[in-house]
Amino acid sequence: MTVHLPAITGLILAGGRGSRMGGVDKGLQNFRGLPLALQTLMRLQMQSLPVQEILINANRNLSAYESLGVPVWPDSIDGYAGPLAGFLTGLERCETPLLLTVPCDSPLFPLDLLERLAQALHEQDADLAMATAPETDGQIRAQPVFCLLKVSLLESLVKFTQSGGRKIDAWTAEHRCALVAFNQPGDDPHAFANANTLQELLQLESI
Repeated sequence: MTVHLPAITGLILAGGRGSRMGGVDKGLQNFRGLPLALQTLMRLQMQSLPVQEILINANRNLSAYESLGVPVWPDSIDGYAGPLAGFLTGLERCETPLLLTVPCDSPLFPLDLLERLAQALHEQDADLAMATAPETDGQIRAQPVFCLLKVSLLESLVKFTQSGGRKIDAWTAEHRCALVAFNQPGDDPHAFANANTLQELLQLESI
């Protein structure tokens, strides 16, 4: 890419209850011999554009996450408030102009994720860029937890969450959002597959 980009922080979202996985801490479940959160961390480090710093958003087992060697921050909103609470925590702690968010349960996400989101953000002069990808039924859908955000969105997100807002799409609809389709020739159709259950985790391992 020819555009000059500001520094970028990566945020791993690992703050959920893991309710569909029986309440286990999803990011600490093994995938191909390593915890999902560590697989995600390594995937961020392998991006085709550099990520300056990586943070983890987690609400349980903080010492286990800290052992991965990066800063760990719990939600600043109580009650497992969902991915937007993770976005908020990341924006509050981010010291770079841009924040890339990825979930801990999709360990095959593209190695050019950041590059393509950043290019769209720049070319469309957007506030944020979000991936879209085919799902198991073949439909192209937004993948809102794969997002590149300008840190200047913090004030807006604080207002939204303080007013009780919790849905990502309701908040992103308030801003200029560049959608980036990951259904091009050569794109892995399983890149955004996520493991909500232990069975899905086993299926992912077999891909």
